[in-house]
Amino acid sequence: MNASDPAGPISVGPISAREFAARMDRLGGFETRPRVAVGVSGGADSLGLVLLVQRWAAERGGDVLALIVDHGLRAESAAEAARVGGWLRARGVAHAILRWDGEKPATGIQEAARAARHRLLAERCREEGILHLALAHHRDDQAETVLLRFARGSGIDGLAGMAPVRAAGAVRVIRPLLDLPHERLVATCRAFGQEWIEDPSNRNPRFARARLRAAGEALAAEGLDPPRLADLARRAARARNALEAGTAALLAEAVEVHPEGWLRLDPKPLLAAPEELGLRALTRCIAATRGAAYPPKDEAAERLFAEIAGEGFRGRTLGGCRILPRKGHLVIAREPVGVTERLSLTPGGEVWWDRRFAVRLAVGAGGAVTVATLGREGWQMVRSAGPDSGRIGLPEPVRETLPALWDGNGLAAVPHLGFSRPGFPLSAVALHAPGVVLAGPAFPVVSDRVGII
Repeated sequence: MNASDPAGPISVGPISAREFAARMDRLGGFETRPRVAVGVSGGADSLGLVLLVQRWAAERGGDVLALIVDHGLRAESAAEAARVGGWLRARGVAHAILRWDGEKPATGIQEAARAARHRLLAERCREEGILHLALAHHRDDQAETVLLRFARGSGIDGLAGMAPVRAAGAVRVIRPLLDLPHERLVATCRAFGQEWIEDPSNRNPRFARARLRAAGEALAAEGLDPPRLADLARRAARARNALEAGTAALLAEAVEVHPEGWLRLDPKPLLAAPEELGLRALTRCIAATRGAAYPPKDEAAERLFAEIAGEGFRGRTLGGCRILPRKGHLVIAREPVGVTERLSLTPGGEVWWDRRFAVRLAVGAGGAVTVATLGREGWQMVRSAGPDSGRIGLPEPVRETLPALWDGNGLAAVPHLGFSRPGFPLSAVALHAPGVVLAGPAFPVVSDRVGII
């Protein structure tokens, strides 16, 4: 694949240092000497962004780390990643190439690649102690996102598109260019004298986004151009803000969060609230318990809500969680069958397991262990070792989905239960750190008038 020709007419001007600094100021929340990671694909958008961030951070005594994800989906992808890394190295930008290893799915490849990319980027940010991850999504991307979500029947959340600031576990995702057209990023690359690479998948009709781009002129003729769609996203996000505030208040009244990663939910306040708020509170509980990047589909959540409102609700599985009635309340816990992740952990290290727990092992704790689910068999081992452990009152699915440490001799420790095998020091902690917060600040919306609202 050839690099784009840096010559040619410029339809709009590049982004100046002053304009970019104002955009970063509006996002706020940076350290005195900011450290920012930037996801770099090799296209004009992400290369333009990383050069803008490099200049901005250097002026403040900070630094930038470019993260290039090689998905391994095309034979030339490794060479392209290395080429982009060479460009960055020549400009003094620190970078790392992250590879998506393992078997690739036969269907839904773009969704799987997107999930893998976000996971790899977030993991590297945590390893580096970087709090901010900048992505180069722009106005055209926002317009495509709104159209795609509209086609899938999304409600107000989907039509709100991407947020300029979003908390993703320990990492804050920022999109400082969300209201700018793609052409300005192209102009910025040209102003820096920077080449870039065009990804052929952007024109591959197999993918929905490529089909939307091909239909761009026809959609614009009907009034569905990027500026109009981005404006729709801004207004929908403003409405989402108000709904999120109401949902947070409702959750504060109805939910107890337990450190073992489960929730006790009083359904009465949800059923008494306006239906939209009740539904939002329910889906947020499920997403937070699962640590999922996205909540359950609206139709499935509505069916569950109706069942809870009826008589004789006996429990359901939805969104990777089990929802069970218990003594007038609902228990929402991770579904045991879905907990399959196994991560290696060495002394002094930390892993983020199942998008729910930060598991740490003390320095000098011995050899490496594997963090995996306790499971039914592991629970029986704990019961056999200490019969009183069965009285701690944890619901059954919670017991089985606790993070446990395993080694060559079997079950070594379960931090939440205070259990360790004789001779194995209890030197690990497992802190509940879900990838989705139950309730926090409302989704921010950037306004030209008042900054973040």
